Amino acid sequence: MVVAEAVGGTVIRLGGATGARLNPLDRGPRRTGSSDEQHEQMVRQRRIATLISLVEMAVGGTKLSAVEHACIHLALERAISATGDDPTLREVYRQLARIGAGELSDEPELSAAASQPRFVLRRFVEGDLSGLFEDESTVQFDDASPLVVVDTSELFARGDLVAQLTQVCTTSWVQAVISDREAKRTRYVVREEGWRDMTSLAALQMYQQWLKLSRHYGISNIVILHKMGDLDAVGEADSQERNLAYSIVGDIENKFVFRVNHQEHASLRDRLQMPTAHVDMARQLRKGEFLAYVGQFSYLVDCFATSTEWEYDLFKTDDALLPAAEIAGFSELITPLPLDDVWPIDDGTDLAGWLSAEKETG
Repeated sequence: MVVAEAVGGTVIRLGGATGARLNPLDRGPRRTGSSDEQHEQMVRQRRIATLISLVEMAVGGTKLSAVEHACIHLALERAISATGDDPTLREVYRQLARIGAGELSDEPELSAAASQPRFVLRRFVEGDLSGLFEDESTVQFDDASPLVVVDTSELFARGDLVAQLTQVCTTSWVQAVISDREAKRTRYVVREEGWRDMTSLAALQMYQQWLKLSRHYGISNIVILHKMGDLDAVGEADSQERNLAYSIVGDIENKFVFRVNHQEHASLRDRLQMPTAHVDMARQLRKGEFLAYVGQFSYLVDCFATSTEWEYDLFKTDDALLPAAEIAGFSELITPLPLDDVWPIDDGTDLAGWLSAEKETG
């Protein structure tokens, strides 16, 4: 978030005391070069797909019946008409109540089938899921911003379901942006807490699609995990969700493994197919060292800081661990060197000789 704000990006904060709301039925960004008819069709598909996903996720992943689908379609169409093309979950809930009362259809099957989706949406409007999704958006996804961060850290206090529902809403936004090939923009999709973004089958399937179509979309996917064991929190043992999560991570072509503890030995060997010698090496890595798997090649990398003072202050995270009295003087203890001071001078020495020679300090 600090980095996004520093480079002129956008931070969308949800939950907590922000009072921010996200309308999952917003029209969303328009695809570059699309006609009015194509855009309207994409908006309709995006809205109904998101609405169905929210309802199914709220009932524990149970698939809706054909008649329940028909109810939700009808309620959404009526909500669009009633709001002048600005539908909300609150309005869809009202229209489902009217369908259940027999006001909008003379088909008794529709009236009976409106009951379950109406009670599901009641949780969003009046129940434990209220305050986030039921009304007009107070935040906006800026597809022209150089960096957009969706901060959901406050949502986990309300339970995993709220965080999963938020992911469904934001994924709809992100999908609309990254699938815009005509925009000719290279984008990075970063999942900072990778395992939390894989807690539902719908999210896993969407992420798998992004991986398989990354070249088609022109995007790079980055998943950050604290340890491979994080994925054991996805679904039940041997479930479709957990196997898919491990499959997705295994399919990522470029992997960077920092120091791990002994408990990760089996996961790295069995899940990532890392050689035993590499796993043993990963347990002994020092700070700043990592194993890099790029395509068919592997490397042991020893990185060194090339940050300017501004970048160092921007990325350091030590403040949270130090007493307040020590923070002020901490940066004086570790001063990042200018890049020119550590870069080799072209004096005829080859790169191997430079790496092995001691740097003159006097």
